[in-house]
Amino acid sequence: MKNASAHIPLLLLFLLPWVASCGVVQPVTGADNTRVEVRTVTETVHDTAWVELPVIVEKVATLDTASVLENKYAKSAASVSGGVLHHSLQTKPVREPVSVETKIVYRDSLVYRDRIRTETVEVERKLSSWQAFKMKTGGLTLTILLIAVIYITLSIILKLKPL
Repeated sequence: MKNASAHIPLLLLFLLPWVASCGVVQPVTGADNTRVEVRTVTETVHDTAWVELPVIVEKVATLDTASVLENKYAKSAASVSGGVLHHSLQTKPVREPVSVETKIVYRDSLVYRDRIRTETVEVERKLSSWQAFKMKTGGLTLTILLIAVIYITLSIILKLKPL
């Protein structure tokens, strides 16, 4: 008796196509393609803001000479009365423009969806000449078979002599 292990590669060689042929048929689904496009636009807007300065009043008394100071934002006045210097500082109500940059971000998303629908529509068409010949031949064969069955049945029942 031969060694059984020598037949294993031969057995595997015959089983390989059988194992490789096993598989599940996956149906093809309809194609549905969805694509999202996001657009972002950043816009810088230059604007002017107004800053209002508060009104501030301060007074100081000192032994010195008289003086007056004034600028865009404040007025300072000093005077001597009885050997004492009186000094006042008063801010003016001013609206000062300040340049401001504001960034505005616009986000827009577009969804593109492509759908493919597959519909089966049956359309009748004429038979080819070969198909018509096969159908006529099949009907002729069926007719001959039916006549033979009826003849045999009647010959058995009526005990007729066969031809």
